[in-house]
Amino acid sequence: GGGSAGGAGAEEPAQREHVIGIDLGTTYSCVAVWRNGEAEVLANAEGDRTTASWVAFNDDGRVVGDAAKRQAAMNTSRTLFNIKRIIGRDFRDCHEEVKRMPFKVEKGDNNKPVIHVDVPGQGVSKFFPEQISAMVLEKMKATAELALGCEVKKAVVTVPAYFNDAQRRLTKD
Repeated sequence: GGGSAGGAGAEEPAQREHVIGIDLGTTYSCVAVWRNGEAEVLANAEGDRTTASWVAFNDDGRVVGDAAKRQAAMNTSRTLFNIKRIIGRDFRDCHEEVKRMPFKVEKGDNNKPVIHVDVPGQGVSKFFPEQISAMVLEKMKATAELALGCEVKKAVVTVPAYFNDAQRRLTKD
């Protein structure tokens, strides 16, 4: 009797320890988990399997994902996207991309790009591109936790093959 009950109890934590895979895309991201012998892409709260890699700051605070993308036309200078294009790069090397961005990106310390956002109620805040990517990663983690019904502590994050060591490290950190 006691052996089988102990065995079932011992398996429970292992089953609930999910390692997620996050594809951090330039325009869209998705999150998957290995279940029943295959990778299952998880749907977000809106029922979609992809989430816009967008972050916005408005009167309600920080908005991440498709909600951020939807309000972009009314909040251009506070809606951040295509951030992966400038992560870990020298400002001089991504100057052309920066010129096309409707939000303010300036040269910071060590010639790294720094995003300036006038956050409602806080004034101008400065963000490194990797901080914005981290907000998208947090959203993907939350998507997985909602879909799985448990906390996720481990993840694998994809980066493009062309990323250099600095870009990989910044994404990881």
